[in-house]
Amino acid sequence: MTTARIEATARAAHAGQTDKAGRPYAEHLRAVAEGVRARGGDEEQIAAAWLHDAVEDDRLSQRWLEEAALTRRTKDIVLAVTKRSGEPPEAYAARILATPGALLVKEADLAHNADPARLAVLDGPTRARLTEKYARMRALLGLVAGEGDS
Repeated sequence: MTTARIEATARAAHAGQTDKAGRPYAEHLRAVAEGVRARGGDEEQIAAAWLHDAVEDDRLSQRWLEEAALTRRTKDIVLAVTKRSGEPPEAYAARILATPGALLVKEADLAHNADPARLAVLDGPTRARLTEKYARMRALLGLVAGEGDS
């Protein structure tokens, strides 16, 4: 699949979905893909960035992913960054670190999720909970606070 086709597929899969701030979810996908590109990511990582939440959010099935005309590396990155129900953060981080190319995608995802402008529109308790959650994941992944953030 071309990057344009992957983007269109991701946008269609997340159509009507909004983020915690009520913004169209596709804005997050675009920001993560752009973050991967800005961090020097390759086309496989950019493809994975567009699809990084599709399986986790049940927008596309794991079977769809396995059958899609994507490289094995792109599929592996998507699966690595897909959180599993009840999975401890340490196991999730370990899988990301063990999968070539996945850390960059997760770093771009965390950078956008933790963007102060995005968090500012949330209520205080939600903002505090998410800020702590993202900082903990960055620490588990060995990412220094502020490193690579835009």
